[in-house]
This record gives sequence, structure tokens and C-alpha cells, in this order.
Amino acid sequence: MINPETQTIIAQCTPRGSGAIALLRLSGPEALNIATKLSRLPNNKTIDAVPTHTIHAGHVIDQDNSVVDHVMFLIMHGPRTFTGEDVVEITSHNNQFIVQDIIALAIKHGARLAREGEFCKRAVMNDKMDLIQAEAINELIHANTQLALKQSLAQVKGSLSQWIINIEQDLLKALAFCQASFEFIDEEDMEFGDQIKDIINNTSVTIDQLKISFDQQQRIRQGIRIAIIGSVNAGKSSLFNALLQKDRAIVTHIAGTTRDVIEAGMYKEQNYWTLIDTAGLRNTDNIIEQEGIERSLKEAQSADIILLVIDASREMNAQEKNIYQKIANEHPDKIITIFNKSDLPNITDFTCKKAINVSTTENVNIAHVEQAIEQKIEQLLSSIASPFLLNKRQFNLLLNVEQKLQQTLPLFTNNIAYELLSIHLQDAIAELSALTGKSVSEDAMDKVFREFCVGK
Repeated sequence: MINPETQTIIAQCTPRGSGAIALLRLSGPEALNIATKLSRLPNNKTIDAVPTHTIHAGHVIDQDNSVVDHVMFLIMHGPRTFTGEDVVEITSHNNQFIVQDIIALAIKHGARLAREGEFCKRAVMNDKMDLIQAEAINELIHANTQLALKQSLAQVKGSLSQWIINIEQDLLKALAFCQASFEFIDEEDMEFGDQIKDIINNTSVTIDQLKISFDQQQRIRQGIRIAIIGSVNAGKSSLFNALLQKDRAIVTHIAGTTRDVIEAGMYKEQNYWTLIDTAGLRNTDNIIEQEGIERSLKEAQSADIILLVIDASREMNAQEKNIYQKIANEHPDKIITIFNKSDLPNITDFTCKKAINVSTTENVNIAHVEQAIEQKIEQLLSSIASPFLLNKRQFNLLLNVEQKLQQTLPLFTNNIAYELLSIHLQDAIAELSALTGKSVSEDAMDKVFREFCVGK
């Protein structure tokens, strides 16, 4: 019976679709043997006989000895590979008929199709990296900002892993003090309660600092959410289209045209912007419009930046003033105020010293709006002190560590219960081990790698 966990696996590692080249990876104990069976090299060479870490031009051949494609073979013997196993990477032409034929041949010769993230999982299981580094690779692939890219790359190299190791070493030191204290409890000079408490307090502060920045880190990971908020016919959809430089939202003179939230993304100045066009703010009896307005207010709450759009060509009514002022008071640091329709006479009575006068119909000062957004983004990202990017799993495990440490504080009385203190410290260290994958369960490991693409 073949063990699927050690069976040789294959997958396409490059994106699917037409293109110049595709990369397929074979990894496992039979990688060299399988690649030998489906290949033909010049001068009667065979893949299982050529030196490791060499590249060879050749052909993939089917079982009738017909050429499937002209390819390049990269041969790497374990353990000096990404997975720690024997690996053969095949660079073929990126036609899906060719790719699927090569995969089918490998499967006929004994391989199986890789599962999500299985190459990274094998790298973790073979001690080529820890779980945090593997997760950082996934973050690196999906980074939506330059800052996310840099921090993910640093975590692939082990920056967060080393931070966890340092905390673990401190807690192991506290555990050693604890065990020494109850072993030599009758000797007055062998009391380490103060040292243990200091370590626990310092560790809690360190974790708390990283935990506080978790919400801000989502801006780095997911990109910047920019909500365009304003009353009906203020020109929100026109501004939305102008920033995107294409007609994504429907624009008419009919009040309430936009009744739901519309999102569109774009890469701009090394960051990913998600622009959100929202329903106009006004009193209405229309149930659909009311729901759209409610969603608009929720978007203002969750957005990183708010473009507050005002129709400068007319006066506001009392209801509009109240809504605008409420948003301005609740989100003062998020707002960029836009006076739209500057091509018409300005008669608005809403005052804002830093408002940008814009005409979406004449394409006036759209660049100034973009510059203001970029300045806001720079302020947002510069306020994030943490050098790490935590995902939800890591964040929750750090919360568990912090909770275990907090449970120790009531034990620091005149007669410290060192045995009980040791148990809490051991629990906290176990949570840290789950972070890096040292003691994580198989189910938890599988859950992590299900978030990966098949070829990684």
C-alpha cells in the first residue's frame, strides 16, 4: 500500500492559461525515476544518471515514444532542495494541452497530483522551513502592497520565526527558574519569583505591542480601502470612474442611480487601492435605497480613507449637513473632502479649508485627489510600527499565549505555587510551538495549507 504522504507528487507551479512557458514540479522519492521514464535527453543520457543541480534540454515523450514537447529539465537531488526531497522541474511551453499531457504521463508512471500547498508542507515536514515561513511564502505571493511584499520576504527569511524563538527562550528560562525554585525551596537564596514575574511581564508587553497593530496590518496585507461617500448626485460615481480611468459605475442625472456598493481595484504607486462607490445619502422611502445607504455608512466605518464628495454647485439642506458633519466628526483622520462640479458656480455653504475643488466632467484636479490619497496612505503605513505581518491563525495563538501568561499573575503571592506556575508556562510554550509548527496537529497543518495554491 503506497503512503500518499510520501508518494511522489506533481503540479504546475506557474499560473494556468496561455503563455510562453509553464513550470511543472515533481517531488518525492520516485521523482528521478518517473522523470527518466517520460524523458529523452541527447547522447542517450538519462535523468537518473546526470549530476544533481544541472539543467538539460530534452523532450518529454509519451508511451508510444512520440514527442509531447521540447522542454528543459532541472534535476535536484534531496535534501538540498525546496522540499528536502528529490525534485525535477520541467519547463515546457505553456499550452494547457501540453501541460496536462505531461502531468498525465507522470501520473501513469507513479506520481499523483499535488494537493494545495503540499510542496510547502513537505518543506516544513522535512525541516527546510517552519510553518511561519511557509505561511509567509503564501503572503508573499498574494502581497498587494510593496510593504507587504518586503515584510513577507523578511518573514520567509525567518524574521518572525526568530522573534518567536526569542520569546520561547525567555519563557524556557522562566520555566527553568520555576523548576529550580521548587527543587531548592528550603534554601532561602534560591528564590526566583521576581525574575520569573519580570520575564512574564516583559513577554506580555512584547506580545501586546504586536497584537495592537494587527488591525493596521490588514491595510498592508489587503491593500487600501477607499470609500467614496456623499449625497445623491454629488458626482461620486463620476469621481469613481475618473480615478479608475474607465466607466465602471453607471452615471446619470437621476437621483439614487447607485443603490448598492460597487468595488473596483487598481495598483497605484506600489499599493493596491480598492475604490468603493456607495449609494447617495438622503432620506428615502425606497427600501432598496435605504439598504444601499445603510451599506454606505458601514463602508465609511470600515474604510481606510473616505472621499467625502460635496456638490459645490448647490446649497445643502439641513439633513445633508447633519450627515456630512456626523461622518466628519466620527472619522476625522480618514477624510479627504472633495468639492465637486467646480466648473459650475460655487454656492455651497459647507466649509472646509482643505477641500479639493474638482470637476469630474472637465477632469480638473483628479491628479490632486490622487496625490491626497497617496499622502494619506503614506501616513497610514508609516504609523504601523510592527515589522511583522500576522495572519488570523498566528494572531489567535499569540492571544492564547498572552492568556496563559496572564493566568500566572495571581500565583505570585507570598507563597508562590511553583508547580502550578510551571504548568501554565509549559502551556504557553506549547502554544508558541504550534505557531512555528513544532507541535501543530495534522488537522491544523492541513487547514493552513488549504489556503495555498496547488503548485506551492
